Amino acid sequence: MPDLPKNYKPSEDEPFMNPRQKEYFRQRLISWKDDILNGTKETIAQMQEDVSKHPDELDKASHETLSALELRTRDRQRKLISKIDAALRKIQSGTYGYCEETGEPIALKRLVARPIATLSLEAQERHERMERIQSD
Repeated sequence: MPDLPKNYKPSEDEPFMNPRQKEYFRQRLISWKDDILNGTKETIAQMQEDVSKHPDELDKASHETLSALELRTRDRQRKLISKIDAALRKIQSGTYGYCEETGEPIALKRLVARPIATLSLEAQERHERMERIQSD
């Protein structure tokens, strides 16, 4: 993989998904995954704190509520990790950055904002419209 300049940002002026862009997104995805995993370790450590540190019933209830919220957040992030892993596999296979529906390139701005995007903005909007129609 190529070395990236420190302030490198993908540009519309360069060929789509060239080696530098692939490396940029690969590094972003790995960093994002590492951040999630580190957060999960912190959550586990915090949850292993002895609940008896909260002698007041109200404190215990508050602690349990916060723990439940944290667990839901971590569950969503666990699902996010599988999407990150899928994006990393796509980079490896050369299919990253292309819409799964149309095969067209996904806009760089969209990929920068959501590196796990699998659909172009237009395809995503179509997909969401269909979901709304089916749920009505």
